[in-house]
Amino acid sequence: MKTYAALIALVLPLFTTPAHASPELAANSKCMTCHQVDKKVLGPSFKEISAKYKGDKTAEAMLTENMLKGAKGKWGKIPMPPQKIAPVDAQKLSKWILTL
Repeated sequence: MKTYAALIALVLPLFTTPAHASPELAANSKCMTCHQVDKKVLGPSFKEISAKYKGDKTAEAMLTENMLKGAKGKWGKIPMPPQKIAPVDAQKLSKWILTL
């Protein structure tokens, strides 16, 4: 019985720990092709995006929608095309960007 309890204690965190967005998720989603955390590439840096929308309660939903549907005219002439990303990952990335 003690063996099962120990095994459950070791395995349970793997199922209860939520997945968080990170530079790895951004890289795997190909976001880093046009963006970097702290410098402008083709698009603005994630920190610039975070600063622009600081305090905006609609920012997370708007950024998620921009990732999924694309956007233009928000950061200059170069549009961001719709990204092939799961909506849940787009939301995680939006939350993460806004924490920078």
